Amino acid sequence: MSVGSTPQDGSTAIDWRAEELLVATIADMLEGVRHVAVGASSPIPGAAALLAQQRAGGRMRVSVLGSERDNFFTDGARELFDCAAQGRIDAFFLGGGQIDGAANINLVGIGAYPRSRVRFPGSFGSAYLYFLVPRVILFRVEHSPRVLVPRVDFVSAPGTSPEHYYRPGGPYALVTGRCIFLFDKERRRFRLASVHPGHTLAEIREQTGFDFDSPEAVPQTAVPTRKTLDEIRHVIATKIARTYPAFAAHLFDGVPGGTG
Repeated sequence: MSVGSTPQDGSTAIDWRAEELLVATIADMLEGVRHVAVGASSPIPGAAALLAQQRAGGRMRVSVLGSERDNFFTDGARELFDCAAQGRIDAFFLGGGQIDGAANINLVGIGAYPRSRVRFPGSFGSAYLYFLVPRVILFRVEHSPRVLVPRVDFVSAPGTSPEHYYRPGGPYALVTGRCIFLFDKERRRFRLASVHPGHTLAEIREQTGFDFDSPEAVPQTAVPTRKTLDEIRHVIATKIARTYPAFAAHLFDGVPGGTG
């Protein structure tokens, strides 16, 4: 479903979809990295990584777990963990059933563990990668007090560590369906960087369960350009469909130049 349009030459406009805005936004955050890895069930981060690689002219390495072509690993997650430990992964993505203002994530469940009343899929090495990968982008489309909480019920992976801990990795940003937060490592809290078109600062405050910093004037998230939309619809759509065919069919069905 179209949620906005990009003006072109002062007269015409191109409709874009919420997923395309997120893909373009995350791709911007990956500029300059050498190797980005994407975990399982992550079509939007996967598409963003492929778009960043396209922009880099092939100089960026992308490893999408579960992909037969866009993946340099031959031994799955075990090789991913080894590569991260060697300092050869620059960016990765994590989500969470709960995320709090200190960038702690909960992938275990809601309620007092071990009697959690709701169970999540599990941590699956998230704490390990959170400590090792320098640019971890937290991503969750849903932006609500249910997800963005004052304090997670269970810390699967901590956003920060004591000063004497050696920790090259950690949170860089939190991207949601409403806005972008950047993580301030010195203050150990998020700062609102931009609000997506169609949303407001008041809405962000109402729908966020944790406190955060924000500038006096909060900018709007940049919308995709015609060139970016063309790249997403003509190039990235075909690539991401190899790993996530249902996602590609849903997103690009009926979009000129898309896979649908």
